[in-house]
Amino acid sequence: MSSPLDKPQIISHFQKSLNYTVFDSKWIPCSAKFVCLGNYARGTGVMQIYEVQQGEAQLIKEQEFPKPIKCGTFGATSLQQRHLATGDFGGNLNIWNLEVSGTPVFSVKAHKEIINSIDGVGGLGIGDGAPEIVTGSRDGTVKVWDTRQKDSPVANMEPGEGETKRDCWTVALGHAFNDQDRCVCAGYDNGDIKLFDLRNMSLRWETNIKNGVCCVEFDRKDINMNKLVATSLEGKFHVFDMRTQHPTKGFSSVSEKAHKSTIWQVKHLPQNRDIFMTAGGAGNLHLWKYEYPSQRSKTDSDDLAVGVAGSVTLLQNATLSTQPIASLDWSPDKKGLCVCSGFDQTVRVLIVTKLSQV
Repeated sequence: MSSPLDKPQIISHFQKSLNYTVFDSKWIPCSAKFVCLGNYARGTGVMQIYEVQQGEAQLIKEQEFPKPIKCGTFGATSLQQRHLATGDFGGNLNIWNLEVSGTPVFSVKAHKEIINSIDGVGGLGIGDGAPEIVTGSRDGTVKVWDTRQKDSPVANMEPGEGETKRDCWTVALGHAFNDQDRCVCAGYDNGDIKLFDLRNMSLRWETNIKNGVCCVEFDRKDINMNKLVATSLEGKFHVFDMRTQHPTKGFSSVSEKAHKSTIWQVKHLPQNRDIFMTAGGAGNLHLWKYEYPSQRSKTDSDDLAVGVAGSVTLLQNATLSTQPIASLDWSPDKKGLCVCSGFDQTVRVLIVTKLSQV
């Protein structure tokens, strides 16, 4: 008989109270440091860098900006440079050298309104092809940027004339398994999920999950699309099997009602793509494992391949706060180490145990 202690445990290593609202927190690759992004009550932006030392967080750098910072990514930088790309409330995309305070190494007015979400690929040794950044904004557009081409995006996905502009809440890059292929997935406030093929510059697939899409993430960016998780306002998430696309039915999926409130974030474990964590509006974290079906596709009556979705199992859950956990990031270097921040103005470093045994 298995004991509850045989399961992974979510342990709070330490927490740090902050004097601002923190929107995003990210591990700095190949280091024991993390960066927090947010805004002060006076309406300015802030970036802080902390180092984990002897079980606590030491502030080693802080910088204030004219506009609040909403999101950040290291996905398009090299391991040598470790430049952070950020999106702010003014619609600006900036790239920062964290070793040097002051002006960004790249800056562009990317959107007319707030950048809600940012992602990168082609850096950190993850994903083939050029380093690229994708931004999604309240102005309804999703844009892809190559930092070598400053003033205009390499791709711009926006509503056609006469179509209503929907607030884009989340973006993710994936399918970067060779030099040519790459896909962007975007989630919108009305429940739309759109998959854009950057190779053919076309809309490859779209669906609607009936609630605002808070977060989308591929289980891996640098492989032929395998799985996509989308989280939503009503405490539900959907796992899509991205290997088999049916001409009319699209991708098969399994959904789970996990939290009693909004699921703000989903993050896959870098060392195991079938384990992922969701962060909820009631201050809780849920750790999940995806189980594949015995056959991932079958043939329908028209002799066309249709995907078969697997199932998800809850491994563990923990309540950290009474306020939403708005950001979550696994350490790329240390399995089970993660940083999360919430609207209680607190950043927490967590250790998740026994991940090798599930």
